[in-house]
Amino acid sequence: MLEALIFVVFPFCMVFAALSDMLSMTIANRVSLLLVGVFAVVAPLTGMDWVAYGWHFAAGALVLSVTFSLFALGGMGGGDAKLMSATAVWIGFNFQLLEYLVFSSFIGGVLTLALLSYRNSTLALYTGQNMFLRHLANSKGGVPYGIALGIGGLIVYPSTPLMIWSLGRLAGQ
Repeated sequence: MLEALIFVVFPFCMVFAALSDMLSMTIANRVSLLLVGVFAVVAPLTGMDWVAYGWHFAAGALVLSVTFSLFALGGMGGGDAKLMSATAVWIGFNFQLLEYLVFSSFIGGVLTLALLSYRNSTLALYTGQNMFLRHLANSKGGVPYGIALGIGGLIVYPSTPLMIWSLGRLAGQ
């Protein structure tokens, strides 16, 4: 049961956040709350020691302080800041957190360039009324960075401590 939660909750939340941000330009608070809540309950049950547990929450707090500052300056959406922080709690204070930030930044940059190109093309005029593309085609809209955060999280997730624990359990170790 524990392994099922670890295999399903994080990937589902990343995909849901990415699709939600693409379709509505919002990431619901319940996604970040679910991520933090499930981690808070599941991590001690995996045998994670309290020091490592604390460092996972320290990673989330550090990311929240930086992203909240960016939100206050208008450089990032609130949902993106909360999602990054909740993701950092799952990843922990380790090299994978740096990988997550680098992958998400790179994917976000590519996404931004692609959106700018799309918004300045004639294709945006024809597809701008489509319910799936209307926010992407809107030249006054922002960048749905939740897409990059979701993809970055999914790339790094297999090497996170909870996922390694789950795979070890399934392999009988």
